[in-house]
Amino acid sequence: MTWIEIFGYCGSVLVAISLMMKSIKKLRWINLVGAGVFSTYGLLVSAYPVFILNGFIVLVDVYYLLQMRSKDDYFTFLKINSSAMYLTKFVEFYLNDIKKFFPAFNNSIFEKNENILILRNLLPVGIVSYFLEDNNIARIELDYAIPDYRDLKNAHYILSCESGFFKQQGVEVLKAKAETNPHKWYLKKIGFNLTPGSQTEFEKKLCT
Repeated sequence: MTWIEIFGYCGSVLVAISLMMKSIKKLRWINLVGAGVFSTYGLLVSAYPVFILNGFIVLVDVYYLLQMRSKDDYFTFLKINSSAMYLTKFVEFYLNDIKKFFPAFNNSIFEKNENILILRNLLPVGIVSYFLEDNNIARIELDYAIPDYRDLKNAHYILSCESGFFKQQGVEVLKAKAETNPHKWYLKKIGFNLTPGSQTEFEKKLCT
């Protein structure tokens, strides 16, 4: 097997992997790379239909990725009661995925917490459940976004200084506990820092 054949197989594998992605953004990125590799392979072996078709797919992926980046989403939130049927159904549907980030998750947190359903273009895309640990400290016990909307925009809407959601309640510090590496990565990405002396506790000071 020549290196050109191996190169072509790599492109095919990447395209196949992209089709298994739950996140539309990841699908587009991986499909773009795979189609780019496969298009180059087509050019190298003079298979021009393969080159043209996959080159077109690359252009389509680039177009939609630029659309996703520039699109202004409409965000709002809805306070939701722990006994709300929709909350129950939402958690049942996404429970296995929630457990990937919050292994110790239990529905009982909703009974004692404030629960916010995040709406993006009026689609329910996430849940934030928190309580006031002190007069100026809010502890986030659940901050979950559904797979298709994990581009950090939800977090910037509700957890950033600019949103004002927590600042209007007099909150100056946000705290959260992360027990999985993906959750730790996420918290760091949106401005949380490890609490000194801890490997799981994170906090974020809201700007004044």
